[in-house]
Amino acid sequence: MKKLSEAEFEIMQALWRNNKPMTSNQLLEEMGNSRNWKLASLMTALARMAEKGAVYCDRSTRTNYYTALVSEEQYKITEGTSILERLFNKSAKDFITALYQGKQMSQKDIHELREYLDTLEKKG
Repeated sequence: MKKLSEAEFEIMQALWRNNKPMTSNQLLEEMGNSRNWKLASLMTALARMAEKGAVYCDRSTRTNYYTALVSEEQYKITEGTSILERLFNKSAKDFITALYQGKQMSQKDIHELREYLDTLEKKG
């Protein structure tokens, strides 16, 4: 699947939250005022997303229903891997260092990460 724009990502979040096929009007309602969406703009974005393989549009009834074709977990894995490769030369250590130096990690985050890594080590 091709990379999603920020606006397309917001649409995917609405689909993931609901975890069921949704009409364009339901999507508009679900997204609220996040971008002050107009129906025409949403329809254009949904068409692009279908071309990218992110959503499926069921046109078997009078009303079109949109479904996410990619799970939130799979999208995060793909995007996370891409960021790690592109910005940090596949180094998780360099990524964590950047977060820490940018003051994006609290002591609680560090503790949770250490516990998670210990759990992974025990499994391996």
